[in-house]
Amino acid sequence: MYLYRLKSCLFLACGVAPAMLLLGLTLPPAQAADRARALGIPFAGTPGPLNAITDVDGVTVGQTTIVSGGTSAHAARTGVTVVFPRGNQTDQPVPAGWYRLNGNGEMTGTSWITETGLLEGPVVLTNTHSVGVAHDAVIAWGQQHFAGTDTYSLPVVAETWDGFLNDINGFHVQPKHVIDALNSARGGPVAEGNVGGGTGMVAYRFKGGIGTASRMVTAPGGPYTLGVLVQANYGKRQQLTIAGIPLGEVFTDRMPERGQTKTTGRQGSIIVVVATDAPLLPHQLDRLARRVPLALGKLGSLATNSSGDLFVAFSTRAPTTDSDGVQRWQALPRDQIDPLFAATVEATEEAVVNALVAARTTEGVNGNKVYQLPLRRLQEQLRHHHRLRP
Repeated sequence: MYLYRLKSCLFLACGVAPAMLLLGLTLPPAQAADRARALGIPFAGTPGPLNAITDVDGVTVGQTTIVSGGTSAHAARTGVTVVFPRGNQTDQPVPAGWYRLNGNGEMTGTSWITETGLLEGPVVLTNTHSVGVAHDAVIAWGQQHFAGTDTYSLPVVAETWDGFLNDINGFHVQPKHVIDALNSARGGPVAEGNVGGGTGMVAYRFKGGIGTASRMVTAPGGPYTLGVLVQANYGKRQQLTIAGIPLGEVFTDRMPERGQTKTTGRQGSIIVVVATDAPLLPHQLDRLARRVPLALGKLGSLATNSSGDLFVAFSTRAPTTDSDGVQRWQALPRDQIDPLFAATVEATEEAVVNALVAARTTEGVNGNKVYQLPLRRLQEQLRHHHRLRP
């Protein structure tokens, strides 16, 4: 098994690779520059310095990417992505909310978020059949680092299905992979595309995976930052819309190719993590999470029957406890959070496109193959429709 432990500065294309361990390396500039804005794709809003979820102060991301087995029946194209609201050195809960657009998926720990309005620990993203091992590994990690606490007893672990490229029944994600991701979580640039939990994911029948973006927000007491990270594994080709252009009508070739395997043909799912440093109450964070589908609609999604579309939102502005034992919460007035609604939609849309732009053509289990989004043709379409930014 080749294990690619990704530091946050690494942009990696995971096709069939030679056996090696890559730690903190940087790919050639042309590939690292393949983000949506660099290609001239227009987006609304002002991004943060990194245009990533880690623009939100305190948020860290760790990823472990697993690529092994060539194109055999036991090929692994999978991994783990973790998002910590306030880094991996604290077990302090933060305000949170969540929303289910379509329920053919799993996100553990959401009942406790609903009950308490708090997120305890990181959000972990992996493949459908690795939710259990990831859940156990997070609890074990929490007990090791914060002995005597039950903060990590009900972790949030979410999944999307990578069985077209990954031997999903091979259970390649092991506790050590989850722990590596938890331990390696850092701020800074975030690797995108077929990395971490997104290694084997497919979006609009192109190669999908991890994507991120951020927005700067003006509101009382601000400015604030809002960031989004997605694990994109959803959508039919004919639905694909970027910058208002119905690309699914144009990109009818380069469809996924089956090798020797038979699959269910399942359309997949999307998980979205929204982070902000704005002071918000749990019900306000629910409202942020409910704005995510507006971005997916702009990209053409219909939340098909076989899709699991699950979203979690948190604020890094944790409540404080006074000396008299009274807990104090801060919140923006409800009539002042529209800019955060807009930022959620804008950053989610860009994060999904970043995932598509960064991902690379991948061959996986039994020779199944998924192509990357044709970037030059995308630019040609943008230019044709007068949507290409200089």
